[in-house]
Amino acid sequence: MGYPKPKSMTNRSLKICLFVSFIFLIIVATVIISLSLTIFKPKNPDVSLYPIGLKDLQFFQPNVTIVPLGLIITIVNPNYGGFKTKNTTGFLNYHKTLVANVPIKTEFLPARSTTNVTAIAGLMTQNLISDADFLSDIEDGSFNLTANATLHGKVHMIKVFKLKATVYLSCDMFFNITSFDTHSSCITKIKV
Repeated sequence: MGYPKPKSMTNRSLKICLFVSFIFLIIVATVIISLSLTIFKPKNPDVSLYPIGLKDLQFFQPNVTIVPLGLIITIVNPNYGGFKTKNTTGFLNYHKTLVANVPIKTEFLPARSTTNVTAIAGLMTQNLISDADFLSDIEDGSFNLTANATLHGKVHMIKVFKLKATVYLSCDMFFNITSFDTHSSCITKIKV
């Protein structure tokens, strides 16, 4: 015939179980917070813009108002999470004048990788030519454009977590017309 266990034994076992569970939760919370502040802390991507087909670019074509300029956007994602962008539009400016819209399609940027994205900028040649500074820049053999875009999307962490994020992009592009040389300098900012 079995005897019931004394209440003090049952209460003691329950207290030990609760204490161990509490310690386990503290350890898990500490690990998650440490990882989110170190390894999983969002880092700004590195972006470069490369125009293509500059040799064939004709600014002064009669009856042509929009000239296509191909762009390769190289994005280095240093984060441990992939980023899926939504369709968006970038803008090219000459000084403060809008000279092109750049549609950017949805892309998935895998974690810790480099991705090349192609886009076509529709250069509004009339906006460029009507700016008095542009003609003097052409005579000097070079000109600058600035590119801006806001990429909205979701960060995919460990194939489990999905967080909304936005990447703000601003680039300065230098065009040397005589040597067809270009280079860009970009600043990015990610906000989760």
